[in-house]
Amino acid sequence: MSELFEDYDSNPRTGGNTPEFTVSEISGAIKRVIEGEFGRVRVRGEIGNVKQPQSGHVYIKLKDDRNVIDGIIWRDNARRLAALIEEGLEVVATGRLTTYGPYSTYQVIIEDIQPAGEGALMAMLEKRKKALEAEGLFAPERKKPLPYLPEAIGVVTSPSGAVIRDILHRLRDRFPRKVLIWPVVVQGENCAQEVANAISGFNGLPPGGEVPRPDLLIVARGGGSIEDLWGFNEEIVVRAAASSEIPLISAVGHETDTTLIDFAADKRAPTPTAAAEFAGPVLVELLARLDGHKGRLTNAAAQSVRMRGQRLADLSRALSRPEMLTADAAQQMDAWGARLPRALDGVAKSGRLRLADAAGLLRPSMLRRVTGEARMKFSAHGARFRIDEAMRSLATLGDGLEQAYSRLAAAAEGQAAAWRGRLAELERLRRTLGYEATLQRGFAVVRDGARVVTSKADAEEACALEIQFSDGRLELGAGPGRKAAGSRED
Repeated sequence: MSELFEDYDSNPRTGGNTPEFTVSEISGAIKRVIEGEFGRVRVRGEIGNVKQPQSGHVYIKLKDDRNVIDGIIWRDNARRLAALIEEGLEVVATGRLTTYGPYSTYQVIIEDIQPAGEGALMAMLEKRKKALEAEGLFAPERKKPLPYLPEAIGVVTSPSGAVIRDILHRLRDRFPRKVLIWPVVVQGENCAQEVANAISGFNGLPPGGEVPRPDLLIVARGGGSIEDLWGFNEEIVVRAAASSEIPLISAVGHETDTTLIDFAADKRAPTPTAAAEFAGPVLVELLARLDGHKGRLTNAAAQSVRMRGQRLADLSRALSRPEMLTADAAQQMDAWGARLPRALDGVAKSGRLRLADAAGLLRPSMLRRVTGEARMKFSAHGARFRIDEAMRSLATLGDGLEQAYSRLAAAAEGQAAAWRGRLAELERLRRTLGYEATLQRGFAVVRDGARVVTSKADAEEACALEIQFSDGRLELGAGPGRKAAGSRED
C-alpha cells in the first residue's frame, strides 16, 4: 500500500511525481491488503438486519455496542446454517474478510456460525419456544391419548446406538410387540430434517398396507450437550411432531434434558427405557388383571342369579296354587258331565216321538181312509178327474214324506254320534283337569267325611279318615295311631 505513494511531492500545484490511480486500482489494492493482512477471521457479534433475496444468499450485519460489519453467507452454506441465522442471536462467525468495491465497503464471507456460548443458545431456544407456544402447538388439548396395547410401534432413532437396544429389550421383557425402526442421525446438521421426514413418513403409511402403519411412535436419543440435542429443538421437528396423527412419545436425552419436541409430543418420557414402558403394559400384570376381572364377573353373575332366584321365589308366593286355578272349572265340568247323558236321552226321545207322529200319517190304512173320504166327496159327474189328481198328489206327498223321514233319521243319528263324541271329549278333559290325574302321579286325597283334610292338625282331630289313591280308597279309624278300618274299591 505504501508503495503507491512513494516519491510523494507536497506541492499541490505540480503534483510532483505522485502517480495517478483509477478508483478500481485503489479499491483492488485495498482489497488485497485487507485479505492479505487478515485472511481467515472469527468475529463475535449479534446478528441483525437479516435479508435473504431470491438468489438464496443471506446478508446480515454483525454488531456490538459500537460498530457494525457486513456479512454474507453464500447459498450453499445458508441452507446448512439456516437454523442459527436469527436476529438478536449472539454468534461467533468464521470466514474471510474482504471488500466490496462497488460500495467501498468491507465485509465477512461467513462459512460457519456457532452460538456465542450456551447462554446464547438458551436465549434463542426460549424465544423459539414462546413463538411456537403462541401458535398453540404445545396446547394440552392437542395431546392424543396413547393406545393401551399397540399392535405396531415405530421408533425414530439411530440404528447403531444403545438406545434402540434398550427399547427393544424393554419391550421384549414387558409385552413383545412388532417394532418398525426408521434410522436417522440424531445430531448434526442433517438431524432435524431426517427426524421430521421419519415422523411424516410413518404417518404417510396407509393402514392395511404391506408395511404396517404404527399405532404409536417413539422419537428417542441418548443424553448429550445442548449442542448435541439441538436438532430436536428445530422448528421443522416440532411442527412434524405436533401434526402427527399417530400418538408420539418423546424420549430425547436424560431426565434433566429438555427439548422443544418434548412440548409438542403427546407424552414425554424421561429416558428411552421409560418410553418403552409407556408404550405398553406388562404381560404378567395384564394377565393378573384379566384373572381378577374374570373372578369379579363370575361372582357378579352368580350373585345376579341368586338375587333373581330369590325374587322369583318371592313372587311365586303371591300366585295361586295350580289346583286352585282349575278347581271351579273342574267342578263345573263334573256337573256338565253328569247332566249331559240325561240331556242326550231327552233329546233322542223327543226326536223319536216326533218321528213316530210323522210316520203315523204315512200308514197305508190312513192313506186309504183319506182317499176313500176324498172319493165320497166328489160326485160321479166329473169328480174322477179330481180324485186321480188327488191320488197323484198324495203319492208325491208320500214320496216326500219318506225322503224327509230318511233325512230326519240320518240327521238324528249324525247328531247323536256328534254328541257322543263331544261327550267323550268332555270326559277326557274332565279327567285331565280333575284331581284323579294327579293321583296317578303319586298324590293322594285325605278326607274327613265330605271335608278334604289339608293339615296335620286337622288329621289328628278327625274321627275317621278316608285316603283316596289312584287305585282305590283306604279308610282309617279314629284317634292317633289309628289303624286301617277297611278298604274298598271305587
